[in-house]
Amino acid sequence: MEVLQLLRLLLTTTMLGLSQTVNPFVAQQTPPDPCYDENGAPRRCIPEFVNAAFGKEVQASSTCGKPPTRHCNASDPRRAHPPAYLTDLNTASNMTCWRSETLHHSPQNVTLTLSLGKKFEVVYVSLQFCSPRPESTAILKSMDYGKTWVPYQYYSSQCRKIYGKPSKATVTKQNEQEALCTDGLTDLYPLTGGLIAFSTLDGRPSAQDFDSSPVLQDWVTATDIRVVFSRPHLLRDLGGRDGGEEEGGTGSTPYYYAVGELQVGGRCKCNGHAARCVKDKEQKLVCDCKHNTEGPECDRCKPFHYDRPWQRASAREANECLACNCNLHARRCRFNMELYKLSGRKSGGVCLNCRHNTAGRHCHYCKEGFYRDLSKAITDRKACKACDCHPVGAAGKTCNQTTGQCPCKDGVTGLTCNRCAKGYQQSRSPVAPCIKIPAINPTSLITSTEAPADCDSYCKPAKGNYKINMKKYCKKDYVVQVNILEMETVANWAKFTINILSVYKCRDERVKRGDNFLWIHLKDLSCKCPKIQISKKYLVMGISENSTDRPGLMADKNSLVIQWRDAWTRRLRKLQRREKKGKCVKP
Repeated sequence: MEVLQLLRLLLTTTMLGLSQTVNPFVAQQTPPDPCYDENGAPRRCIPEFVNAAFGKEVQASSTCGKPPTRHCNASDPRRAHPPAYLTDLNTASNMTCWRSETLHHSPQNVTLTLSLGKKFEVVYVSLQFCSPRPESTAILKSMDYGKTWVPYQYYSSQCRKIYGKPSKATVTKQNEQEALCTDGLTDLYPLTGGLIAFSTLDGRPSAQDFDSSPVLQDWVTATDIRVVFSRPHLLRDLGGRDGGEEEGGTGSTPYYYAVGELQVGGRCKCNGHAARCVKDKEQKLVCDCKHNTEGPECDRCKPFHYDRPWQRASAREANECLACNCNLHARRCRFNMELYKLSGRKSGGVCLNCRHNTAGRHCHYCKEGFYRDLSKAITDRKACKACDCHPVGAAGKTCNQTTGQCPCKDGVTGLTCNRCAKGYQQSRSPVAPCIKIPAINPTSLITSTEAPADCDSYCKPAKGNYKINMKKYCKKDYVVQVNILEMETVANWAKFTINILSVYKCRDERVKRGDNFLWIHLKDLSCKCPKIQISKKYLVMGISENSTDRPGLMADKNSLVIQWRDAWTRRLRKLQRREKKGKCVKP
């Protein structure tokens, strides 16, 4: 037992060749949560060093008492030697031993297989014997729960003959994961209490810098340990020292393997991101992961924490997983290595399915058809407002990301392109909804056969009297409310396209609600009697003209054409009722 205790001490200090600050197997005495310092900053944390084999079930290919014999009987505790004795609580004064069946033919292989339940970082494997140490022993490990096996270490006095390995080969950085064979600890004596102890890192060059050696990190990782006894020591070589007789009284010397204790020293593998291992709902051993990691070994980042790649923690850097920056507009993200490299290895997260009308790698700008509301933070659910560009006046649906200004067609203005600009008038064309108002030169509008007249004297009869009374109402053939849409010139006439909104009086069947024409001589228009503006509403009171070449309404300097006032509606309805009662005086 003193040899085993000394081995454990060496394995946790000198044999690893690592200082306390960089040793991945040295426990950390820390405040409440060992994975964070007193300021809440993340740091490497590791589970405590344990005998991972203690209390675990061992599968033995041969056990004395199966079937029962005179020397081994499971029903008699004094003669029972089950595999459970390998991993129970043993003391120097009470060593319980597993024993194989008697070996009638030599050599004969017997295997012990131990499942650790999860990945461990194994520091040593030790076997304390109740029989002479075997002449040849192999220790193997599995990293995939027993699906495949790789050798850890061989012991034999005939390394090349039994295992095809040279004795005491040198380990270099090029073969740090190579199993060695040694003839040490394979001598016959002592007959009981002998020890085989294998250190996974002893003599491995990179053990001095374990944190930076993925090769050794992989080398010490195991989920299962298997020990194969290939050849016992033949006691008859000692001249029948044992002298006992086996079953059947043949007088032959008995051969068997007997082990009192199997230990696997190491730590639950958590890659520096957990300080302990716990049982999950299925009673499986898993790491209690911190640093935004998850998985049985804390071997991946938690969802939405993909801003940099997962890394094992080291003594110098905790390498915690970082959340993606999505400005509270996404719940999922992915990692992009190219972006990570371009950022100087600072950020590689790409947000997925940005919500709240946002877009971009970080959901940091508004998607097409929306613009930033600068009165709200980018993290606000309503940080992006709809452009609402006019379907006819705008040249597209995408507006300026900062101002919200839509791209307007020629002659159109407004934030959403919803009105004609100054100097333009509305048209009926969706391609060019606003057209330029033609410039009218008063002198050019007068025909060459007419002498220029002074506009004040020319328009005087109609100016200054906008009062609407029954007398004026009765003298007119039509009284209508119109909306001026557009204008074109035909010979000496201005032809206005109008929309008749209301008809208060009509002696002409051609005057109906809807689209129509209003004709005004250019001479009258040039002197602004009447004065007309596009996109304005007017009250028009005039005389019908039965002209075939000018269908529609006609207004001149004697007509009443004044900009509409809503207060006139009630007055005109009253005049309309009085006309129906015969109150109009015939001209």
